[in-house]
Amino acid sequence: MIRVHNLVKRFGDFAAVDNISFDVAKGEIFAFLGSNGAVKTTTIRMLTTLLQPTSGAIEVDGLNPAQHKSEVRKRFGIVFQDPSLDQDLTAWENMELHGVLYHVPRKVRRERTETLLKLFELWEKRDTLVKVFSGGMRRRLEIARGFLHTPKILFLDEPTLGLDPQSRNQLWTHVKNLNQQEGVTVFLTTHYMDEADRVAQRIAVIDHGRIVATGSPWELKKQTSKESLEEAFLALTGTTIRDESAGSVDQMRQFAKMWRR
Repeated sequence: MIRVHNLVKRFGDFAAVDNISFDVAKGEIFAFLGSNGAVKTTTIRMLTTLLQPTSGAIEVDGLNPAQHKSEVRKRFGIVFQDPSLDQDLTAWENMELHGVLYHVPRKVRRERTETLLKLFELWEKRDTLVKVFSGGMRRRLEIARGFLHTPKILFLDEPTLGLDPQSRNQLWTHVKNLNQQEGVTVFLTTHYMDEADRVAQRIAVIDHGRIVATGSPWELKKQTSKESLEEAFLALTGTTIRDESAGSVDQMRQFAKMWRR
């Protein structure tokens, strides 16, 4: 479903993504694990047509995102790190707006909205303004919305950041159920190693813009002779705190300003 070959993204002299290659199979739950930095989100932005690579090749369901933006965008749903719901609309209205933007026929989007809101335990709150939702409820709504147009791939960029353990557990249970029921490929990033260990079928470990290991959670633990995925991650990437240089941070901020325009 996703093929990446020798992918590079530079911001000036800073290589945010430095010659990485990987494949994601259809229906797989694939995790990108890495320390704080630009690589994970930058990679997702290239896969989802929001950013052009400096070099290398990308295929999403057989299509080049840079050349077939409209077709590729129909094939995925996405939940960014930052909230993207309209807080002055209800849960139902947020779903309805998304369905209209993706040209989902009225009857289909209303049936699917009801199904997804019930699945994510938000049906009773369908007419409630999002501004009064808890963090966990908002995240569940964002993911439900991402599934509305029946995507082949769901990108989740640290979707459980800041949520309590109960909300995190509930959210991943729903995602795994939809992955199994609809065969949706899930590409996720997270800082919670226990989540990746429990949810992901395969993991790519990223360090300094490069992939340093790929495999199942069990394979990574076996490779490093560690009992937990967190210990395996530290063995592969080291324990030094990652501080981006001021130059790289400025490059990313400048890009963010240009993208918002």
